[in-house]
Amino acid sequence: MSDILDGVTTFVRVVEAGSFALAAERLSLTRSAVGKVIVRLEKRLGVRLLTRTTRSQSLTEDGQAYYDRCVRALAELEAAEADLDSGRREPKGRLRVSVPQAFGHHCVAPVLLRLARRHPQLRIDISISDRFVDMVEEGFDLVVRIGPLVDSVSLAARKLGMQYASIGAAPSYLARHGTPGNVDELRGHVVIAYLRAGAADPWDVLDVNGQIRRADVRPQLAFDDMQGIVDAAIAGFGLSWLPSWLLARYAETGELVTVMENCFRPSQEIHVVWPKSRYLPLKTRCAIDALVAEIPAMLGAPAAGAPIVRRD
Repeated sequence: MSDILDGVTTFVRVVEAGSFALAAERLSLTRSAVGKVIVRLEKRLGVRLLTRTTRSQSLTEDGQAYYDRCVRALAELEAAEADLDSGRREPKGRLRVSVPQAFGHHCVAPVLLRLARRHPQLRIDISISDRFVDMVEEGFDLVVRIGPLVDSVSLAARKLGMQYASIGAAPSYLARHGTPGNVDELRGHVVIAYLRAGAADPWDVLDVNGQIRRADVRPQLAFDDMQGIVDAAIAGFGLSWLPSWLLARYAETGELVTVMENCFRPSQEIHVVWPKSRYLPLKTRCAIDALVAEIPAMLGAPAAGAPIVRRD
């Protein structure tokens, strides 16, 4: 007797991925192996499930009806596993996480490292990139996002805190060029900017009088990597835009000086995000709880009122 579930998960993954090649990559199989699974499933069922060409695939009418029922059946099986999972004390299995570069290195990775040490049966794969990922399409269990949530319909989220940004520079740069005390005094300074989608972010700064003003600065150097900005700033190249939590780390060592603190607007929300589901696996829940417990303290509290201006 053949297993009624034989090939079902592979079939669902192929439909979700939109291609055999992508489904094979996610399932850690070859494209040929995935194709053979689908052929065996169609032969067992006696119907064609997918119409395939060299460039595309689509569900047949029978395939759509079968897919809808397979999704419901797999959801029930996942629910059954979740019920068993909830009775376990130890999370286990593979957890795929995507995090932004600087925040991932300095904040998220240390939390997940401690979580992995506490739970030896938990395997955590961390992808560190500022690239926006489609977590459902790419098969991630958790994603940390900085900024507005644009796909909240299919995703669930918990807020980890707010990211504020400050202006910092190396003591050597400030000794040569002076320390600006307001937005007007930023004019003429060498500036290191953050690149977003190929364009340098403008400097919308909360001035000492409480008004938000766009600084008249023209970046000579720009990076799409926050660590690159840090390295250039420490080298004394110019004033830099940095997340306040990151600048504070280098200010403690004396490598950088905070010139204007928590002065950039708008500030950005930080969330941990996961696909909506009636049942949350223990491995995912443990990671979310760990991030919610530890990340807020790493971000620090914003300065009250106008930005703090320091003339070290």
